[in-house]
Amino acid sequence: MSKDNEINFQVPFSAYLEDLKTRMKETFRNLSETDRLILRKGVPAVVLRKIMPMNPLSVSIPAVYGGRGGQVGEILALLSAAAYESLAFSLTLGINSGLFLQPVTKYANEQVKKEIFSRFMNDQTMGGLMITEPDYGTDALNMQTCFVPEQATFHITGLKHWAGLTGFADYWLLAAREQLDSGNLKRDIDFFICDVHAPGQEIMVEELFDNLGLHQIPYGRNRIDIHIPKPFRLEPKTTGIKLLLDLLHRNRLQFPGMALGFIHRMMDEAIDHCRSRWVSGSPLLNYDQVQHRLARMQASYTITSAMCAYSSHKAGLEQELSGSGLVANSVKSFATDLMQEAAQSLVQLVGAKAYRFSHIGGRGIIDSRPFQIFEGSNDILYAQVSESVLKRMKKYKEHNLFQFMRLLRYTEKAACTVKDLLNFELNMELPQRKMVELGKVISRVISMEMVMDLGVKGFKKELIDNCLVVLRLEIAGLFGHFKTSDSSIVVEDYQANSTWLDFISTV
Repeated sequence: MSKDNEINFQVPFSAYLEDLKTRMKETFRNLSETDRLILRKGVPAVVLRKIMPMNPLSVSIPAVYGGRGGQVGEILALLSAAAYESLAFSLTLGINSGLFLQPVTKYANEQVKKEIFSRFMNDQTMGGLMITEPDYGTDALNMQTCFVPEQATFHITGLKHWAGLTGFADYWLLAAREQLDSGNLKRDIDFFICDVHAPGQEIMVEELFDNLGLHQIPYGRNRIDIHIPKPFRLEPKTTGIKLLLDLLHRNRLQFPGMALGFIHRMMDEAIDHCRSRWVSGSPLLNYDQVQHRLARMQASYTITSAMCAYSSHKAGLEQELSGSGLVANSVKSFATDLMQEAAQSLVQLVGAKAYRFSHIGGRGIIDSRPFQIFEGSNDILYAQVSESVLKRMKKYKEHNLFQFMRLLRYTEKAACTVKDLLNFELNMELPQRKMVELGKVISRVISMEMVMDLGVKGFKKELIDNCLVVLRLEIAGLFGHFKTSDSSIVVEDYQANSTWLDFISTV
């Protein structure tokens, strides 16, 4: 790093963040105006040249290694500020932070950490995580990438895909299972740090995918046949599966940082447009349906703010989060649903002008959509939220949803607010579709609790009050659907007697 670009770590984080916001605004808005096609070409060189010298990833590195300390609250603020200008860049920072730097900080060998963090601080290095495989996406625990211990290294072979920053990252955190003499793979998972520039550690990119959105982040298919020195294996406190859950839950709890910045931008763009756009002699802002959409966007802004406040205190590296799936899955799935809704609302309010890749609303729909899929598909996460609650209810022999949720530490105040909606005997044997619907309800009640806690701390009362109204309406609507019988199934042989033209009279 040149002397002109050295970061003064004595500068308070708030001042550093404001400088970074200014640099990101200048860079991304100029980039969008001058060369829109560059958004399709991977991480733009101008971003590396203008923003990375400010070393935003230093926020995720402990102070003992020269970083800003790795405080979750500051990381979330950084992700939010980046997402306001570029969701793809915010995700790039999030991948580096939540999926590489934080697990390395918590679980890597001390000497290994020193070397890696030095490169991140001085060489604009980046890192990512490889878990997903072509035949074992959601079923990650059955991954087939395997390793065999050698004298001084681990020999790892396999195939990984959809890893963000494919072909671009300098370091990879690789998940693999040990191969036994019998040829079978152990159930547990191990993680290894791969330095793609080191001898014997090059990862072969077999294909770069034509991802629909997030064009600044390369994705692809990677062939693994490498030898990792033994000190570069992560050291779990108990098992590798618990390490994986701790890693994933912490990262999911940091999704609200990206969600907040993105929703904030969608909301600001929508309000500005509705103030300046006049229809039939009145600004759009005066129309009731427009007010409804904007109020929901503001509620989303408030919800994700509350989630950030929660995560700032509960997602630090000193916390063991392997057992925190209920809250982590609720936060990730609801926050990312709100992102997509905010982008859809902006496009609806702006109209045809927003239905272009060059417009932040149209691009926002495409860029925010995969957030509902990666890091756990939201349908699956909502079902897991329900499974967690039902398991606890069965343990305590409680069938009344309200009676259980008023005693659950994540929902005790919010449950009393919506007692009339929760006060019923819950069927303990629900079909999967109802598990997903119930998970959505529970995630909203958990979020309502976070919003109420944020209100107590002094967050703007009007935003809190409006948000609680919106959340109550949503919970009521979800329950209406949940309590309605649904036995619909796909008709596989649908072709017979299903062409409408056969059933009209012809002359």
